[in-house]
Amino acid sequence: MDVMLYIAVFFPVVAALAGYLAGRRSRKLRDCLAVAATGLEFGLFLYLLVSHLISGSRVELAYLPGICGMGLAFKLDGFRVLYGTIAAFMWFMSTLFSGEYFGHYRNRNRYYLFLLLTLGATEGVFLSADFYTTFLFFEMMSFTSYVWVAHDERRESLRAAGTYLAVAVIGGLVMLMGIFLLYSMTGTLRFDELIGLAGRVQEVDQKKLWAAGLCMLFGFGAKAGAFPLHIWLPKAHPVAPAPASALLSGILTKVGMFGILVLTSYLFLWDSGWGSLILILGVCTMVIGAVLALFSIDLKRTLACSSVSQIGFILVGVGMSGLLGEENALAIRGSLLHMVNHSLIKLALFMAAGVVFMNVHKLDLNEIRGFGRKKPLLNGIFLMGALGIGGIPLWNGYISKTLIHESIVEYLELLKEGAVSGMFDAGAMKAVEWAFLVSGGLTVAYMTKLYVALFIEKNTDPAVQEKFDSLKGAYMNKTSAAALTISAGLLPVMGFLPDQVMSPAADLGYGFMQGTDRAWGMASWFSWINLKGALTSVLIGALVYLVIVRLWLMKKENGRRIYVNRWYKYFDLENYFYRPILLGALPFVFGVLCRILDSLVDWLVVLARKTIYRDSKLPQELEEGNAITHALGGLMNALERAANAVIFRKNPKKKDYEHRYAMIYEELSEVGTMIGRSMSFGLMLFCIGLIITVVYLFLRN
Repeated sequence: MDVMLYIAVFFPVVAALAGYLAGRRSRKLRDCLAVAATGLEFGLFLYLLVSHLISGSRVELAYLPGICGMGLAFKLDGFRVLYGTIAAFMWFMSTLFSGEYFGHYRNRNRYYLFLLLTLGATEGVFLSADFYTTFLFFEMMSFTSYVWVAHDERRESLRAAGTYLAVAVIGGLVMLMGIFLLYSMTGTLRFDELIGLAGRVQEVDQKKLWAAGLCMLFGFGAKAGAFPLHIWLPKAHPVAPAPASALLSGILTKVGMFGILVLTSYLFLWDSGWGSLILILGVCTMVIGAVLALFSIDLKRTLACSSVSQIGFILVGVGMSGLLGEENALAIRGSLLHMVNHSLIKLALFMAAGVVFMNVHKLDLNEIRGFGRKKPLLNGIFLMGALGIGGIPLWNGYISKTLIHESIVEYLELLKEGAVSGMFDAGAMKAVEWAFLVSGGLTVAYMTKLYVALFIEKNTDPAVQEKFDSLKGAYMNKTSAAALTISAGLLPVMGFLPDQVMSPAADLGYGFMQGTDRAWGMASWFSWINLKGALTSVLIGALVYLVIVRLWLMKKENGRRIYVNRWYKYFDLENYFYRPILLGALPFVFGVLCRILDSLVDWLVVLARKTIYRDSKLPQELEEGNAITHALGGLMNALERAANAVIFRKNPKKKDYEHRYAMIYEELSEVGTMIGRSMSFGLMLFCIGLIITVVYLFLRN
């Protein structure tokens, strides 16, 4: 079984290199190899999943010693095999769709290379058994996926890719600081050896543990897209190719969530303080993402902002699992299932958006308006995703959102009974519940906005609408249609059969999240008490759509109603907060500080010469200049006298050139002395010497 784990991680890397070499000779061969590689990866994980289900709760461990010093540790349990299978399935579907989508793109060979490299890195994170292995594959994944965002090399793509890479690198470095701090305290980075560390008050310094945890939360939260580090999602998704966007949103954000789950379920197991922190982050992320999506008029940007909001829903569930302690069965299952649901929903929605862009090459709602009319297959695919993410009963999103909502209600009941305590009283928890319901309503509103614009309304230009209608069945090939249909078809099946599909999936990840064996009491999925929360969100969504979207977020222009973006531009955190600070304020402050430090030694030397080491008075004044200045000055004085005698007899010129040249010499000598005594000059000479040494060694070898 160890070999199977190694193959699961490293096979995509080998396939990526083989596919790249094949692609230099044959495009068709490369595409076939990419599909075969992702298909085999999915088949491997499907085999591991079935084996795990048959054998029960078997856990497999694998260790590669000596790699990068500390070795690589992998583990296979229920959660890991579940998410490894989901990741492989999504890669397989995206690769099938990529064949048609990239038909007219440049650099296709490069895309497939990094597509498979990122698959290997992602599976490496999900199968990792310690923070060191997680970090190595996490960083590999960040750098390889950067190429997706920058793929078409347009100005906005490179800017968005720069933002994505900056967030990833800064997050990774901060995470590494936390890993160093954790290892210095415990001497281990294995997840299983860190369970409940926050509760072992006598073993570790809790302040240092929290510092390490916060550093790692920063890194994982940046990749997950949690507020306030969510800025890369709305920028990266619109410019990345649609198959890559599906993976960025559906899987790469879950890599960040994987790290947050490890922190919550291992280091800070049942810690109410940590749970409160995650809950606050979740509420902020959930609400802000939904508001951003509601205001957006770009198809893929709306879906990207939606991803931010859905990550917030998951974080709320994770936070509730920390607050509820051993009573967290509902929260654990809800957050795990919403991770799964969001991954599969965004796969279908982003590929559907890719079909639109593949035909229209635009994403603005006013320009793609009416594209989906007379296209029943695309209509059905998008509708499945919209109903799923909106939490509509009988679709998969309803199940997970209901579980998370019921965990909030359960906490409220426990507060009334006095069974729990923490920073959240009944009033604050009620506010969290309403934020959850309103965010669900906003989800319904912005998905209705997208669906109506694409499939119900007509384009404001009749000629464009006629062109859209003429496409009929020619807007995607059979392979793409199969990939989209399979992806979307899973969503209602999961919602229609929750006991047969959703409950077993939740059971797989229950042990990873340290769930107890207590009954979790969710036998009746569609009882009135469970339907009430979903219907409340639907009613809120309908009201928001009719009042805010139709009346305020649309306006009449040239006799036609168009969508408008009324978002205040100064609320853009990247352009008006992060970039001014990171590229403006910090370089200025540190530049001034470096100049001060650079001149400090010179100031000390001057101060010492004027105080302690003042020059003693000389018995007689030193002679100015030197022999050259005297000779040159004397010559110029003689020429001046001759000129006055012959040319300037009436107005003779009188300049003492000997004294003037002597003063110039003295000034240059003083400047040279000051430069020679300065730290800057010493550093410059050191650098010159170092360069000469390196050049000498290079030439010698």
